[in-house]
Amino acid sequence: MGITQRARGVLRRRDPEATIPPGVRNVVHGPALPDESTVHLVLDLGLRIGEVQMASGAGASDVTATIIAVVNAYGLPHCEVDVIYTSITVSCYRGTEVPPITSLRVVRNRSIDYTRLADVEDLLRKIIAQELSAAEAYAELDKITTAPHPFPRWVATVSWAGMAASLAVLLGGGGGGVMLPVTAALATALIDRIGRLLNKRALPFFFQQAVGGAVATSVAVTFYALGWLDNPQLAVAASIIVLLSGMTVVGSMQDAITGYNVTAAGRMAELALMSAGLIAGVVLSLYVGVRIGGDTMAGLDATALGRAQVLAPALSLSLQVLAGASTSACFALASYAPPRPLLVAGIGGAVAAGMHAVLTLADVHTVLAGAIATTVVGFIGGIIARRLRIPSLVIAVSGVAPLLPGLATYRGLYELSVLGSPSGATTLMLAAAIGLALGAGVVLGEYLAQPVRTRLGRLERRFSGPRLSGPLRPTRRRLD
Repeated sequence: MGITQRARGVLRRRDPEATIPPGVRNVVHGPALPDESTVHLVLDLGLRIGEVQMASGAGASDVTATIIAVVNAYGLPHCEVDVIYTSITVSCYRGTEVPPITSLRVVRNRSIDYTRLADVEDLLRKIIAQELSAAEAYAELDKITTAPHPFPRWVATVSWAGMAASLAVLLGGGGGGVMLPVTAALATALIDRIGRLLNKRALPFFFQQAVGGAVATSVAVTFYALGWLDNPQLAVAASIIVLLSGMTVVGSMQDAITGYNVTAAGRMAELALMSAGLIAGVVLSLYVGVRIGGDTMAGLDATALGRAQVLAPALSLSLQVLAGASTSACFALASYAPPRPLLVAGIGGAVAAGMHAVLTLADVHTVLAGAIATTVVGFIGGIIARRLRIPSLVIAVSGVAPLLPGLATYRGLYELSVLGSPSGATTLMLAAAIGLALGAGVVLGEYLAQPVRTRLGRLERRFSGPRLSGPLRPTRRRLD
């Protein structure tokens, strides 16, 4: 008897009709949706908007919230979004009798254009306000994505060079002379132009990073050998920071904190691979330079410069703040930011550099100092960015740029490749810890800014996770 009842239970569970009352077995359960062609159009619109955000470094949570907001605005209330580092999938539920419609888009192009991101944010606000039809929004998005960069490519090269020069001043404490920023700027401009040629030939980014590290180190070593430069290690460190700036850890930390572990792992893997290429190029040039120059290359030693990212005590706070502002503004300009985000990015860099300097002079550990400084930047950026209608991501990534651990990275590489000291591994781990602290600080600052953005009077509002791009408020799915 027990076996018979158990078997009936199994059959009942396997039979889908057994769980549906007889009077409603032929009724379609689910939402009333637009026609199928409209569903495909709306899904593709959401996917393309999400692709622009992913290419600009936005987190998976931001992309998910954006796509759900778009499909909800056009009458698709039951959609599931799956975001991984290289692709976005959206599935629209259409009831129990009809299969869902699923669309997939692969994210291949990761060229950062903050003007394009800002235009997409404006388009998203119009979509949520239902000011545009799906066809009109799709046409406007096509114009945004196919539009050329707002200014010529050589402006980006000059901006990267300006960023390197500002970093050289920041690292050297204003005491490196004129040749230090000039050398860093020339090396970075050369790296950018060479990288552009290699990118046209589809050389993998790992090797492009290796070439960039080798060029930066070779230029500094050559100028030092000629007697034109006294601090080649600082010039190399500035160029390393520029090369690291395009591989932000902000998105990685945001994904990890908000539970998108697959995407976070993909970002971290790419960051590790690109860093490995950079390390290979720097180590190769250091090894060759020391082999050729011998004892004359003693100036390449960075161990006497103190802790990573600690500036000279004699550096005035005003100079440091200006150098930080210039670094962040140049990074934003190189990423094609429009004028208003460019100005706010410079303010973020000034705040980050100034806060870090104050904490460093107070003898706060460099990892903690970086985390606190970027938390302040994320907090301020999270409040003012939405009011000014600019993406918080621009402020977050640009504000982190002056504090990236280029000097710690160079020290670790020198200790490992030239001195053969195992302490180099510890220094590199310190550099990694600084990078993770910077990313976590920005995300924490944005998280803390959420109740302030809701006028501090509704602290009971459930947090949906840090938002650096996409809709301001978490989108609620309509169930009607």
